Amino acid sequence: MKLGHSPDADDAFMFYGMASGKVVSDKIDFIHVIEDIQTLNKRALKGELEVTAVSAHAYLHVQDKYRILSCGASMGEGYGPIVVAKERFDDLNGKKIGVPGRLTTAFLLLGFYADGFIPVDLPFDKVMEAVRDGEVEAGLIIHEGQLTYKDFGLTMIFDLGETWAKDTSLPLPLGINTVRRDIDEDLQREILSVHKESIDYGLSHKDEALEYALRFGRGMKKDLGEKFVLMYVNQYTRDMGEKGKKALEFLFNKAFQKGIVKEKVRLDILKN
Repeated sequence: MKLGHSPDADDAFMFYGMASGKVVSDKIDFIHVIEDIQTLNKRALKGELEVTAVSAHAYLHVQDKYRILSCGASMGEGYGPIVVAKERFDDLNGKKIGVPGRLTTAFLLLGFYADGFIPVDLPFDKVMEAVRDGEVEAGLIIHEGQLTYKDFGLTMIFDLGETWAKDTSLPLPLGINTVRRDIDEDLQREILSVHKESIDYGLSHKDEALEYALRFGRGMKKDLGEKFVLMYVNQYTRDMGEKGKKALEFLFNKAFQKGIVKEKVRLDILKN
């Protein structure tokens, strides 16, 4: 069974148990498909992978094909994607902004809180270079770039995580794990169980899981890598719970109010 996740330290950490063979299923052999989140979002539109991480934004467009798993979510509290530039300015209207994919939750959030910008699609790991080199006037940053942007001589001009925190007391749901609806219910529950066991294994064997995860850290040193991983592998990753569910509802309802989707999303979360 194909399992899609991104080549990022936080995803690698939560899937370490499975990737290392320390956590196995006696019902399913998983084939890890490691691709950037925008690629996984696009593949989810076609229902190509049985199990996959997707942006919470992308779920608006794939809910007919996938159910949400209650574990594996990436949610931040008071932090999240940021917009960076070489020099500070306040108004994004008319500015060319490098974005890491229009199905990412970061792009959805930017559309919530800013108007009139001109998106320029770029690979997520090329956005900061494009800003530094003057190809775009600003960049929408996800993943570890939220911590490393200063290394590129850039300054943060807009903190979407902070803006979300002012909008609501709920965590910011960025990524979720999903399972295809056409899979038998008992196998869906096996997938959920193995996912959660892998997350718990990483958290209880933090040093070895971090050593593995930092192979996907694109040069991050251990202390910074650990900080980034634990920003997004947290209590909501083990189980999003009621608060995580409400955060998704808030995000999806806001997308409906903004006219991004024509119908309200009915949450379908597979729980233990």
